[in-house]
Amino acid sequence: MATVAEICGVLRAIAPPDLAESWDNVGLLLGDEGADVGRLMTCLTLTEDVAEEAVSAGVGLVVTHHPLFFRPVQRLTSADAEGRVVLSLLRAGIAVCSAHTAWDSAVLGINQQLAELLGLQGIGVLRKPAAGGEGGGGRYGELSESASVEDFGVRAGQLLGATGVQLVSGGRAVRRVAVACGAAAEYLRDAAERGCDTLVTGEARFHAALEARALGLNLVLVGHYASERRGVEVLAGCLADRLLGVECFASRRECDPLISGFVVAGGG
Repeated sequence: MATVAEICGVLRAIAPPDLAESWDNVGLLLGDEGADVGRLMTCLTLTEDVAEEAVSAGVGLVVTHHPLFFRPVQRLTSADAEGRVVLSLLRAGIAVCSAHTAWDSAVLGINQQLAELLGLQGIGVLRKPAAGGEGGGGRYGELSESASVEDFGVRAGQLLGATGVQLVSGGRAVRRVAVACGAAAEYLRDAAERGCDTLVTGEARFHAALEARALGLNLVLVGHYASERRGVEVLAGCLADRLLGVECFASRRECDPLISGFVVAGGG
């Protein structure tokens, strides 16, 4: 076993809070620092289903990627999903912590994992941390050979188990690729400045797609869930390697809320 505080210390070593974005909310968000933990679960988002899984599995700590709270909480009641999640965790004595963008940007974090999974070579950091040091926002590197944006998009989706992939063509072949997990279209100009022809991220707004096209960049949207879920599983393994006597596993119930198909209603 280990205490909540000890586990949070290990998490800080893996994903230093200094790497988190200024708007983020990382660290211990709920629970007793001194409580003993024999089992912990990682997840992408603490939904009601995932909270129920944590309670049923008897975990003492959930390490969620997306923080439980981003803004000040005015009320916690059973009238909404957030309140029901928090109340169920409190009743079960389950603590919650998050690493979020610190884990995205860590040396071995999600963006590094994405770059390696896509087969990029000569991997570099897209946006260096303001305070210096290792890690940083996004990654970029070179493919061993060029590909069309369509072929690359299919391959990226298959590697990540995406339910669907959206593409914006910048009119160029894919060779020098930037990656930034989640919703990270703010890295478009960083990618262009690094001489990249393509940015892979989870999701982007309509005007970001227009910006990509104006910059001559291919934009490959693999889905928010697909871009980050693997990192949740890797984090469980990293924690297990460092926490002897604590069982660490990724949520088995969590799934992508988006489905690959759609239905078009015909006219009468």
